[in-house]
Amino acid sequence: MNEDIQLTEDSQEKEPPRKWQALDPLQRRVLGVLVEKAKTTPDSYPLTVNSIKAGCNQKSNRKPQMDLDADDVMATLDELREMGAVSEVQGDGRVSKYRHRAYDWLGVDKVELAVIAELLLRGDQTVGELRGRAARMEPISGLQELTPIMASLRDKGLLVEMTPPGRGQIVTHGLFLP
Repeated sequence: MNEDIQLTEDSQEKEPPRKWQALDPLQRRVLGVLVEKAKTTPDSYPLTVNSIKAGCNQKSNRKPQMDLDADDVMATLDELREMGAVSEVQGDGRVSKYRHRAYDWLGVDKVELAVIAELLLRGDQTVGELRGRAARMEPISGLQELTPIMASLRDKGLLVEMTPPGRGQIVTHGLFLP
């Protein structure tokens, strides 16, 4: 009987295993574009390979600048599909479309995903920049509202503080390859 109690207690203490893993630069960009476009242009989502390529090579809201071709994007989509981060959507058209599965894959909510997407697209930035930029995807009224979101992402290993907390603090995502 005590064994049964011990098993129950042990199972309650363990967190479910994380689904996400570190990503290379192309994987981060493609996933970031899929998330951003789902939030900012939902009428044209899911996206074709050409739409994803255009989003990856966009000159604004991206750091670093990239010049990917369709083969790069397709190979990266295949890798992300194998990881469970992206799925292919079979529609009535001739062209395949793709959507992210980032909510489940990362274990995040809507606002957390907007913050991660912004970090995937632009890399490290100050908390103030991050709030303003992520707010174009999901409402974040101020730094006080962003603080618990960042804490949750940090606890999940998805946000890394590059400088100490305070004015001008710089953060980035935790999806870098080791």
